[in-house]
Amino acid sequence: MGTIAVIDYGMGNLRSVFKALEHVAPRHRVVIAQDAAAIASADRAVFPGQGAMPDCMAHLRQAGLLDALLEFARSRPLFGVCVGEQMLFDCSEEGEGGRGGRGGRDDEGGHEGKVGDGGTSCLGLFPGRVIRFPAGQRDHEGRSLKVPHMGWNTVTQVRPHALWQGIPDEERFYFVHSYYACPTDPGLEVGRSEHGVSFTSAVARDNIFATQFHPEKSAAAGLRLYANFASWSP
Repeated sequence: MGTIAVIDYGMGNLRSVFKALEHVAPRHRVVIAQDAAAIASADRAVFPGQGAMPDCMAHLRQAGLLDALLEFARSRPLFGVCVGEQMLFDCSEEGEGGRGGRGGRDDEGGHEGKVGDGGTSCLGLFPGRVIRFPAGQRDHEGRSLKVPHMGWNTVTQVRPHALWQGIPDEERFYFVHSYYACPTDPGLEVGRSEHGVSFTSAVARDNIFATQFHPEKSAAAGLRLYANFASWSP
């Protein structure tokens, strides 16, 4: 029996994630981790997020969880969800001014809050940046597409991964977002979707797996994804 921590820094949809993990992993102890010690003692963790990127990064620092999360991500299974996936990258253009530059850390090892021309520096675990859906996008039939992208959408499995086990290619998952990650390393991408443009909807490397969509809101396929995570041995 292991422990799965749902990381609580004040910006996540915790209850639905918590209940989904309890349902699919009855042999695990699922906890809400609100301090560094709770993260450090867990065997695996889910890192959810919702809201604006500057607020998410600020809350993570203010909660004193940033260093604990970075240390955890070195070796133990970590699942990022929605903004929790976006935060894994170098930077996001979301922030004052709306366009960000390169991500990075300050001279003391902490992460800067804002980047050059108005974006937000993120965790820097994956190379790449987070951008907003372009305005004026249309579907294949010429119909206008709204931003935020909200609702069910197909995920194409770009390459095999242990967490896709038992989940058909082109399965539908639930999305709510206006921004999406653009990895600079194509090998990170394990899922892709379309909303006017083709965008990365799932990424993975080593012990980290992350999705732009919400598994906890995605019915049986989402529960299967969490069940696979609970037994994953990267």
